[in-house]
Parts: sequence; structure tokens; C-alpha cells
Amino acid sequence: MYQLDLPWLLLVLPLPVLVWWVAPAHRHASASVRLPFFTEVAQAAGVVPTEGSIVERRSWPQLICESLAWCLIVVALCRPQFVEPPIEKIEPQRDLLLALDLSQSMDTKDFRSPAGVSEARVDAVRQVVADFVERRAGDRIGLVAFGDAPYPLSPFTMDHALVREMISNALPGMAGPRTSLGDALGLAIKMFEKTTVEDKVLIVLTDGNDTASRMPPLKAAEIAKTKGVVVHTVGIGDPAATGEDKLDTGTLQKIAERTGGRYFFGADQTQLASIYEVLDRITPVDQKNLSWRPRIELFHFPLLAAATLLGAYYAVTGLMSGFKRRAAV
Repeated sequence: MYQLDLPWLLLVLPLPVLVWWVAPAHRHASASVRLPFFTEVAQAAGVVPTEGSIVERRSWPQLICESLAWCLIVVALCRPQFVEPPIEKIEPQRDLLLALDLSQSMDTKDFRSPAGVSEARVDAVRQVVADFVERRAGDRIGLVAFGDAPYPLSPFTMDHALVREMISNALPGMAGPRTSLGDALGLAIKMFEKTTVEDKVLIVLTDGNDTASRMPPLKAAEIAKTKGVVVHTVGIGDPAATGEDKLDTGTLQKIAERTGGRYFFGADQTQLASIYEVLDRITPVDQKNLSWRPRIELFHFPLLAAATLLGAYYAVTGLMSGFKRRAAV
């Protein structure tokens, strides 16, 4: 639609009339004698007569053209615009970070698929986590892999295809054979410090005991709580195992409790998928719709019309005056 950005400037339309009424043009009358033989007297006196400063009254064409030009100038000052249809942008209100344990134990083939076939833990994680990412269309998602040390595989992004590609290329042992859960929490906290959204959620999936971290996991959980990061933990290892392969369920439960999250245990692929369905429900998509309408400035059109109108009028009147002088001569 068309609109005036400064419509109140239309109030200056009657300004020329007010100036003419409040401060009229100065008029001065002087005595004079009209001589029918003025030319002969001037020649006898040796004086060359010149034209006086006589200001002619405006004609109706001139008054109409100047009034119309003034109206066009005022319209240009009001900034006419064409407002285009609104453009909407969806801005995510949550940053979701996935921290995946890619220690060597993730290659253990003790996970049951829905068909009852044993498969490696990492294969089940790839499929379930990729499906979860696909459902989170309204969130910015980041990805961290940890083993001997944590590594950021993907920053927070709306390019979920990239995140799924990184998940599909994840290999056991690519981050080292051991598990550094506490350091992974520390890296996640640093990544969240660069975000501006209020809702920060970390989902940690691990199958082993922390044996390689410089920062204790529970200390990292306390820091995450102060930073407003909610941590959900998912364990998929064997709680009955020993050493590196033992799943420390107690630590995972405390991390979730201290940060306001929840702890889950997945024994097979079906249960792991149900866990991520629960996570999908307890972290509903939160989006903010931004809308704006592009505006195209049109002030140059009435301004050009005013200049063209005045230029054409004075050009025509100038030509007519020249023809009259030639005809008089």
C-alpha cells in the first residue's frame, strides 16, 4: 500500500496564503505625469530611458501552476512510500548442544536394534540422534564429541543437515579411547557463553566412566548451573562393567539434578529412541517471529513533477514574451 511517512507536514500547505495575508508585498505610490510625447522629450534632454521595476500581477495560469507545484513539494516533504507485504523471520529462542561420547567403547556391539540384531552402540546413537535433530527444526543446534578431550564438531547453527552429516561421520575412537566427561561439560559452557538466547540445553550421551578430565564433572555441573545451562544426561553403557567401560550412573544423575535436567538410561535402540522422544517433549520448540515491511521511497516523483511543471510554465511564458517583443518592434 501507499502511505505518507510524515503526514503532519500537510499542515504547511496553507503557509503561502498565511504569509500573503500576514505579510503582504510592500506597495509604494508616487506621483507621475503621463506624456504622450515622452520619447521626444527624452531625446531633447539627451537621456536614454530605461525600464522601471514594475512587478506584474500573477496571472491565473501562473497562480495555478505555482500552487500545484507547492502542493507537490509538500507531498514530497511528507515522504510518500510504497509499503511492501510483510517479511517474516523466525528466530530460535533455544540453543541445543549435543555432546556425544566417541570413546573406543562406543564400538562395542551390545545394542539391540528393533529387529533384535546386535549392533554397535555408535550405530544406534547415529540413527536416534540424527532423527532427534531432524525434529528440532526451530532450534539452533551444536555438536561436541569427546574422548580423551572434547572437540567442537559444529557450532550452534540452523543448518541441521550439516549437524546430521557430522553425526553420520562420527567414528568410535576419533576423539581418543578414554572418556573426558567433565571437560566436555566445560567446553559446552564456553560455547553457551557466546550465545544470547535464554534457554540453553545440553544433552550428554556417554557409555563410560570419566577417566581423562582435568575438571571434575560435578564441578563443571555447578558452573553450568550458575550459567543457566540445563544438562540432560543419557547413559547407554554397562553399569555392571569395571574400569573405563563402567557407566557411572551416580555421577550422571547428580549432573542432571544439579542443573535442573533429567537422567535417562538406554539399554537398547528402542529405549534410546524413546528417551529422545521424551527429551523432545520436555524441550518444546520455542521460536520468536520477527516481521517487518520493506518501504520504497517515492518522494522524488512529486519533486520531479513540481520542477518539471515550473520549468515548463516559465519556459512557455518566456517564449511568449519574446514573441511579443519582436512583434512590437
